[in-house]
Amino acid sequence: MFTLAHLSDPHLSEWPMPAPGALLSKRVLGFLSWQLRRRFIHRRAVLDRVVADLAQSRADHVAVTGDITNISLPREFENAAAWLQRIGPPDRVSVIPGNHDRYVELPWSKHLALWDAYMTGDVQTGEAERFPYLRRRGPLALIGLSSAEPMPYNSAAGHLGPEQLARLAAMLPALEAEGLFRVVLIHHPPQARATHDRKALIDAAAFRGLLAQKGAELVLHGHTHRAHLDHLAGPQGRIPVLGVPSASAMPHGGKPAGGYHLYRVTRAGSGWDIEIETRALPQKGAGLEITGRFRLAGQLS
Repeated sequence: MFTLAHLSDPHLSEWPMPAPGALLSKRVLGFLSWQLRRRFIHRRAVLDRVVADLAQSRADHVAVTGDITNISLPREFENAAAWLQRIGPPDRVSVIPGNHDRYVELPWSKHLALWDAYMTGDVQTGEAERFPYLRRRGPLALIGLSSAEPMPYNSAAGHLGPEQLARLAAMLPALEAEGLFRVVLIHHPPQARATHDRKALIDAAAFRGLLAQKGAELVLHGHTHRAHLDHLAGPQGRIPVLGVPSASAMPHGGKPAGGYHLYRVTRAGSGWDIEIETRALPQKGAGLEITGRFRLAGQLS
């Protein structure tokens, strides 16, 4: 059995007051949103409790599906790099960026390069071909995509692009031939009507079409701040798609408090068995509790 933990959207709350010049961009909207609303939702105390519980879970690996930062200030990436070290060493933690981590265009050296070790595949590639990256861990093949691109004002949409999709299409059959359990990590949910258009994955239909042909065993996403199970069509069956709550959130607007998921993967004949455990903060009490446990079995793709 291999246990994969999944958390997302921590939106680290300790970040410096930006210099006025840093707000002469889309950042000004994100800064105002934080000051007026989001700072009351994303709390470090919540995140610390989630991380403490995660440390006791004995997970073999952790996937973080983006939005570690808020408005992509260089200092935010430094703080995030230190936080990732608390989660675990780079060989046991896999990270992909979210839209808040590409809020504006920045030189690579001043933003995602600081998390480079957490986003490097088993075979190193150039910056232009960094995504999708591939990590083999036990029976799992972890495939990290980036749907994060700087977008216009009032857009939190995502985009993969034809180059990433082409590389993904080449990866998936080869990994299936190796007999690996293929886990695709993507920040934006790929299912139809998963969120508002301004927050959606622009080329979601192309991604779904690719998986319908090439298959995968599991797709994990963030972005919506909700625990959610859906399915996409695969060549041999349905592919489960799961989202998680924000790891730092207070309950708000019908969205749950911070939490994470555990996926316990076991080979079952010619297919796979997945036990899924959802953990979240209760309305009262200090520790996290199990909020759901269920099993998916059989031919998953």
